[in-house]
Amino acid sequence: MDTLLTAPASLYQQLADELAGAIASGTLPPGARLPSVRQSAKSRTLSLNTVTAAYRLLEDRGLIEARPQSGYYVRARLPAPSRSALNDAGAAQPTDDKVLDLIGSVLTAQQTPGYTDLALACPKGGDFYPGAKLARLLSGVLRRQPQLIGTYPLPPGSLRLRTQIARRMLALGMRATPDDIVLTHGCMEALQLALRATTRPGDAVGLESPTYFNLLPLLASLGLNAVEIPTRPDTGLSVDALELLLAEGRLAAIVAMPNVHNPLGCSMPLAAKQRLAELVNRYKVPLIEDALYAELQFADSPAPLVKAFDRDGWVLVCASYTKTLAPDFRTGWLEPGRFGDAIRRLKFTSTVSEPAVLAETVGLFLESGGYDHHLRSLRRHYARQVDTVRGLIERHFPPGTRATTPTGGFLLWVELPEGCDTEALFHAALKEQISIMPGTLYSPGGRYRHCLRLSCCYPLDEHYLAAIARVGRLASQQLETAPVP
Repeated sequence: MDTLLTAPASLYQQLADELAGAIASGTLPPGARLPSVRQSAKSRTLSLNTVTAAYRLLEDRGLIEARPQSGYYVRARLPAPSRSALNDAGAAQPTDDKVLDLIGSVLTAQQTPGYTDLALACPKGGDFYPGAKLARLLSGVLRRQPQLIGTYPLPPGSLRLRTQIARRMLALGMRATPDDIVLTHGCMEALQLALRATTRPGDAVGLESPTYFNLLPLLASLGLNAVEIPTRPDTGLSVDALELLLAEGRLAAIVAMPNVHNPLGCSMPLAAKQRLAELVNRYKVPLIEDALYAELQFADSPAPLVKAFDRDGWVLVCASYTKTLAPDFRTGWLEPGRFGDAIRRLKFTSTVSEPAVLAETVGLFLESGGYDHHLRSLRRHYARQVDTVRGLIERHFPPGTRATTPTGGFLLWVELPEGCDTEALFHAALKEQISIMPGTLYSPGGRYRHCLRLSCCYPLDEHYLAAIARVGRLASQQLETAPVP
C-alpha cells in the first residue's frame, strides 16, 4: 500500500515542512545529503513509513531528489526571474480590445466543463474555504434576525464586521477605528472607489510592472492613463524610479501591492515600505495599497502594511475576504485615509451599502476566532502547493525556465526562455482545454511576452498535474520550432 496514504498526515507533513524550512533558509543548501530514512526515523522516533512519506512529499515539491544507492539530496532550485523587463518608467494606454479579448477567453474557459484552470486566482474547492462553518453561522443569523431579509441595508453597515476588520489590521500595523472602515462589494469596488476619489479623467496613475491585470480595464473605464514603474520579482516596486516620477509631478495616484504582490508573489522590504510612505506624504500623492493577499503571508510574523508608516492619511488600504473566506459573499473593505468623506459619498451613490446578513456572518466568524485557525491552515496548504508546482515546473518546463519564490499567497510568475511567446502558448493550451495567463496581460505596454502566471489555488489532482506537464511540453515544442535569431 502507498506509504503516503498510510502515514499519519500530521507527522509526515510536519517533518516535510521542517525540512522545507531548512532548505529555504539555506541550512540545508543545494547538494546537501539528507539523513537516510532509517536514521531520520530513529533520531525522531518516527516510523519508516512516516519519514518515507515526508521525503516523497519533498520530492513532489521539487526540493529533494533520490539518487540510486546514495540517498536523498537537496535539489538546485529554479532560479528567480530576471530583475525586470522594464528599465525605465513608461506611460501607456491602460488596455485595448486585444487584452479584453484575452481576459474574456480566460473567463469563458474557467466556466466551461472539461477545462483545467491554471490561470485565475480564484481558489476552488473545500480545501480553501470553511463553507460548512459559514453556512451554519449564516443559518443562525437568519434564525435570530429574520428581519434583516426585509430591511434595506444602509451605511455604514455591520458594526461587528467593521470592528473585527479594525482589530485584525492591528497585526499588520494599521490603526483604525470601526468608523474608519467602509464596507465594499469586494476588493475591486474598493479599488474603484479609491481611484474615483483621488483622480480625475486624464490623470496618470503609477502602476507596478507587472501589475494585476484587471487594473488595466479599470483604469481605462475611468479615463485614466497608466505609468509603468519597474518592479523587481524579489523586492517589489522600485522606490527610486517612483521618486523620480513624484519629483516631476507626473502622477495623480499610485496603486501598489507591497505585501504578496500579484503576480510576482514578493513583498517589499521594511525599509522600502517606510520610504514609500514618506514619499507619498511628502509629495501629497495618494497611494492605494492593495492588501488583498496580506493575510496570506507565509511568515509566522506578518510584515506590516505601508499604511503602518502613513503620517497624514495619504495611504488608502483595500482588501476583501473573497480569496480566504467566502468568494460569493463579495465582502470587501476600504480604509480611506484622508479621503473618507468623498469615498463614503461615492459608495452611497454607487451601491449604497453591503448586505447585512452576509456582513454579520463574516463578522461572527472573525469574532469567534475561527478565521485565525482557518488562515493558519490555509497558509501551510498554499506554501506546500506553491513548492509542489515549482517542482513540477522544474521537471516539465524547458531548461532555462525561471520562477518566483513567493512570500505568501498562491501565485507563481514564470519566466520562460527567450523565444517563447506565451500568447501563442495560451492559444495552444486553450485548444487542449487548459487555461493559463500570458504575461502581456500584466503590462499596459504589452511587455513580458515570454512570461506567464500560474495559480496554485486548485486541488493538485491528476488533471492539474497533467495540465502543468502538458503546458511545459507545449513550451518546449515552441522553442524547438522557433527560428534561430
